[in-house]
Amino acid sequence: MVEDYVPTGIPGVDKILVGKGLPRGHTILVSGGPGSGKTTFAIQFLYTGATQHDEAGVYVTLDEEPGDIRKNMLKYGWDLKKLEEEKKLVFINVSPVRVAPSERAGLIQIGMKEFRLIKLLEAIRQGVEEVNAKRVIVDPLTIFTLQYPNEIERIYAMRDLMRDLKKTGSTNLLISELRGTGMEREHQFEEYLAQGVILLRTFLKSSRLVRVFQVEKMRGLAIDNQPRPYEISTKGIEVYPSATVYK
Repeated sequence: MVEDYVPTGIPGVDKILVGKGLPRGHTILVSGGPGSGKTTFAIQFLYTGATQHDEAGVYVTLDEEPGDIRKNMLKYGWDLKKLEEEKKLVFINVSPVRVAPSERAGLIQIGMKEFRLIKLLEAIRQGVEEVNAKRVIVDPLTIFTLQYPNEIERIYAMRDLMRDLKKTGSTNLLISELRGTGMEREHQFEEYLAQGVILLRTFLKSSRLVRVFQVEKMRGLAIDNQPRPYEISTKGIEVYPSATVYK
């Protein structure tokens, strides 16, 4: 029975998680389409953890260069560079974009040619140990799975990744591209392996874009699994747990 929980710090989300947050030590899949706020959700989880709950974080970027992430998050008032300097955040860069030596503070980098599961896991462990991290993000998971075109190898690699993340004791978010945005969609194999699944989707309703947040599953926790509207403002993501999407 899970007795310890990690508050997300994202307005409305913890209420949907019956006021508790995410089960500590679990690995959660966060899936969404382009522009749904997946990276914002992930950084908000790390930022509030570091600034409000004294929980350092590791951000594994397999696509976007860390400097771009830092710059983009300033629109919410989140100074990630400051957290890195305070040893509350470390980036692990597995993106193909190289960074200048002057930007390497607080950054662990793996070249794409050297990218292998074992190297990634070693880098994650190093990052967790460096800042005593309690929260880990891997974004986007799609780049990781593309390293394994064989389906069986891909499933084994994903299991190994989740197993090693569990060993760190951290609470982890794996950020994934959602295949299909409708209510009827093809489920991804990662959803069956993860201990929880959160969906961020967008719909057109009466010519208006509606953002929909849904906790599809969360092992060890009773949840509100109904679709709920959310917004992305200058303060980040906010979910409205009492509002309905469909009438």
